[in-house]
Amino acid sequence: MRVLVVGGTRFVGRHIVQALLDAGHTVTLFHRGSGGDPFPEAEHRHGDRNGDLAGLADGEWDATVDVSAYVPRQVRVLADALGGSGGRGGRYLYISSVSAYAPGAEPPITESTPLAVLADEDTEVVDGESYGGLKALCEYAAVEAFGPGTLIVRPTYVVGPHDPTGRYTYWVRRLAEGGEVLAVGPREQPLQVVDGRDLGAFVVRLLESGARGPFHVAGPPPPYSFADLLDATAAAVAPDGTTITWVTPEFAAAHDLDGRVVPLWHEGELDPVGAVDPSAALRAGLTLRPVEDSARDVLAAGDATPLADGVGLSRDRERELLEAARRDRA
Repeated sequence: MRVLVVGGTRFVGRHIVQALLDAGHTVTLFHRGSGGDPFPEAEHRHGDRNGDLAGLADGEWDATVDVSAYVPRQVRVLADALGGSGGRGGRYLYISSVSAYAPGAEPPITESTPLAVLADEDTEVVDGESYGGLKALCEYAAVEAFGPGTLIVRPTYVVGPHDPTGRYTYWVRRLAEGGEVLAVGPREQPLQVVDGRDLGAFVVRLLESGARGPFHVAGPPPPYSFADLLDATAAAVAPDGTTITWVTPEFAAAHDLDGRVVPLWHEGELDPVGAVDPSAALRAGLTLRPVEDSARDVLAAGDATPLADGVGLSRDRERELLEAARRDRA
């Protein structure tokens, strides 16, 4: 296949491109060029999907994979440039998110669970409040513009080498240091992950098989919790004697902690979006490597998977919090 990837130089896109190349497909990357031109075996076209799509004025592809659309306008403009359904872009696959589901959904969440609705559907401000609703609107725009053959992939937290967010990387590195590690409960918070390499391989499988519709990409199947994730990670990378001390959300709030300094912790009520049912994707060929393997590979990747600024606790701050927790229990 000839595949156009829009946004294919970082993390999720990077793993998708690598999987396509490994499978022998011909790949064209459309990107701004700010991240360099990895994959010398692929064709690179530079531009900006927000204003300069001239680089897509010619060419024809069997499929288009869109990794970088966050507002529906971006989907529509791309469709116009490629000719929409039946146009030069071929089948369209959109990388969405499990965050697209409506808040308060009851687990286990399936692909038919209602999607989020934004009060202001014209907003283009992408933040924690609007992200999921905008992803849902992008899905609607994709099906409208590219037709019923559109593929929608809804991943949960993506982990693995080259992750720029630092969310899972923090826990891998912190647990690898050993000692007493602070985490914020509730321990049973539903939380699933997918390795970016497994996501990339599944995208290729979907394109090759002619599948259509939405698919969750998340694992393991529920129930799986924050505590399960940290325990599996510790089993893979932590030295003997490492312990995890769990504090309550009330303790965290009293000490001004949030989901950035304690990454993957969900502030507020239990989040059901961490308990999606991946059975449709598993039937379609999704394979999920053990979390332990992802943890070991993240650690081995070193500087290729950096910690993001402001993500995670410093060791000094963590020691202060652990001391405070001990005083509260005394």
